Amino acid sequence: MRHGRKINHLGRTASHRSALLSNMASSLIIHKRITTTVAKAKALRKYVEPLLTKAKVDSTHSRRIVFSYLQNKDSVKVLFDEVAQKIASRPGGYTRIIKLGNRQGDNAEMCMMELVDYNTLLLTDSKAGKRTRRSRRGKGKTSEQVAVAEVVSTNEKTLQETEKVEEKISENEN
Repeated sequence: MRHGRKINHLGRTASHRSALLSNMASSLIIHKRITTTVAKAKALRKYVEPLLTKAKVDSTHSRRIVFSYLQNKDSVKVLFDEVAQKIASRPGGYTRIIKLGNRQGDNAEMCMMELVDYNTLLLTDSKAGKRTRRSRRGKGKTSEQVAVAEVVSTNEKTLQETEKVEEKISENEN
């Protein structure tokens, strides 16, 4: 029976597993996005989410508790200075797991784990997606039309320049 076995051991000893999760959590906090296997990402999500919730309260006690898990001064500093302000209004669900497919060497299911509020990919995709495609009804411009358009544009520029010169001359005469 499988009662009370809620932790994924990830095929490692307890000390190796805690070191793995600590290092991955530090990398996630510093880089905001990491690529790993799905099993490790799910284990990391259960490890990181309580730390992010703890970081919302910036006190010496919470910093020490988080440091006991992360064991990296830089990641604790980034967590409390940058990340905590961005996630302050979010009630939970600070991470997102995006499946990427299988790794070529061992066919392990890979994913990208990221902090939700630092998602630059979806923001750029949504901006790019707002543009609509318009179909062309004609065959496009021929080389003759392009040449004529270039001549017309240069003629318009020279006309504008000559008008400016004439205006300056008339101003100088007055």
